[in-house]
Amino acid sequence: MKQVKLKDKEFRVSIPAAKIQEVVGEMAKEINKNYKDKNIPLFISILNGSFMFTADLFKHIDFTCEVTFLKLTSYKGTSTTGSVRQLIGVNESIEGRDVIVLEDIVDTGITIEQILGQLKSFEPASVKVASLLFKPEAYQKDFKIDYIGMEIPNDFIVGYGLDYDGLGRNLADIYTLIS
Repeated sequence: MKQVKLKDKEFRVSIPAAKIQEVVGEMAKEINKNYKDKNIPLFISILNGSFMFTADLFKHIDFTCEVTFLKLTSYKGTSTTGSVRQLIGVNESIEGRDVIVLEDIVDTGITIEQILGQLKSFEPASVKVASLLFKPEAYQKDFKIDYIGMEIPNDFIVGYGLDYDGLGRNLADIYTLIS
């Protein structure tokens, strides 16, 4: 099995790139079906982790839309800090618009809860969440994740935009921590 070492940690492939692409394509089909008749929906991609997911998803989106980016952080090393810091905000008007938040992963739900709270104060027509990965064992909130690519165990992972102290985002596969 393919492995990588990042700093002091070893990781093994858990989700191959081909599977990721298949899941992203299926999610895009569902979003296309639900948003084809909407008036220029706005996708908000949560950086840094969602950049690869957003780019690949957008290759399959077949309706007129916009994309913007919101940068937040809640991790240090391999664990969540429990607090979320907003680093770069959304500049587009979202009032009365359909918004789709793109996340690489939802684990505890703390980050996405804060994002949803902030976005709703701007009175969008709707806000939906699309997450490539979801950790049901770690999830502590009760709001709905509207589009889930894959459910995964509560393991620390890297690759496909996800990182360990800034490393591993460039990997096409997703890797799970083994040591």
